Amino acid sequence: MKDNKFNTKAIREGYQATEQQEHSAAVFLTSSFTFDSAEQAARRFANEEEGNIYTRFTNPNVQAFEDRLAALEGTESCIATASGMSAIFATLMGLLKAGEHIVASRDMFGTTIVLLNTIVNKFNIEVTFVDLPDIDSWKNSVQTNTKIFLLETPSNPLGEVVDLSLLSALSKEHNILLAVDNCIMTPALQKPLNFGADLILHSATKYIDGQGRCLAGAVAGSKEHIDEIRSFCRATGPTLSAFNAWVILKGLETLSLRMKAHCENALKLAEWLQNQAFVQKVHYLGLESHPHHNIAKAQQSGYGGIVSFEVEGGKKEAFRIINNAKMISITANLGDTKSTITHPATTTHNRLTEDERRKSNISDNLVRISAGLEDITDIIADLKV
Repeated sequence: MKDNKFNTKAIREGYQATEQQEHSAAVFLTSSFTFDSAEQAARRFANEEEGNIYTRFTNPNVQAFEDRLAALEGTESCIATASGMSAIFATLMGLLKAGEHIVASRDMFGTTIVLLNTIVNKFNIEVTFVDLPDIDSWKNSVQTNTKIFLLETPSNPLGEVVDLSLLSALSKEHNILLAVDNCIMTPALQKPLNFGADLILHSATKYIDGQGRCLAGAVAGSKEHIDEIRSFCRATGPTLSAFNAWVILKGLETLSLRMKAHCENALKLAEWLQNQAFVQKVHYLGLESHPHHNIAKAQQSGYGGIVSFEVEGGKKEAFRIINNAKMISITANLGDTKSTITHPATTTHNRLTEDERRKSNISDNLVRISAGLEDITDIIADLKV
């Protein structure tokens, strides 16, 4: 199916029906699988024969999701994990060793920053944080022991981006792996591999599922790198459940349609917000006024569903806007069919220090909306003050 178009792959790739000839994927809720003989069991454990062994590291539903996402991202291989955070941690632990160095964007999900500062550094892995768009900052932070560039582009919640082609050229010059969190765009809107990325990370909890139903994560890349990460996951067990894999496999089938609708609503919302007296500044890549609009236009086919804005006033006014919403859900999740609203400084980035939030431009008057698929007039009406 490698020649099929994106939407066809999103629906048809990966799953093979059983002898029951089911049209929709069956769910394999089992902890282990049986063998025809002791000899077959030995061959499978020795990796001499393909086949299912134990759901911690082999399950038909999980493999179907992995195969389908790899096809959509255009990579050789993929491994699924229990959440987006476990995907990031497994990547770093599977590929790094003590004494090595990461250069990471400070413009990332707050928990990713916490992971790097409080867990990863316990393994004597050094981290240097840089401003995402500043290529010179990345270049000046490279050390002889730098092994990974870690970033999300666009960033959450401000929608900052980096020129992936330039960053890839820098990473290859120094033999550094470029790991890109593609959660906000998904492969429906951005293909980091096409711009030189080595690894593509996902919180599939977000747009890939698309309906706020379950947790899941994934890492896509070359077979060589994914095999190293898979070895770590097999030994430590951050396993995606078969049921969750079945759910998000179905989510992929409507991904392209949903992302187009999210983008359409988000742009209309951003355009409305920038004309409101209570709004100081709007952060949305689809607006030509956004400083990174042209870079995003060159490497994305859409601008996503995340709209952030700064209100006139501080936290009290931001809270008032959030609490005034009657339809939009007050929750820190994103990528749902339902629109969601949150205050990043006290939710998604609350575990950062005040100085870290300041450097990441997470202000007390910042509000983030994940534009859902409701009628845009109803979303706007819910924000009128």
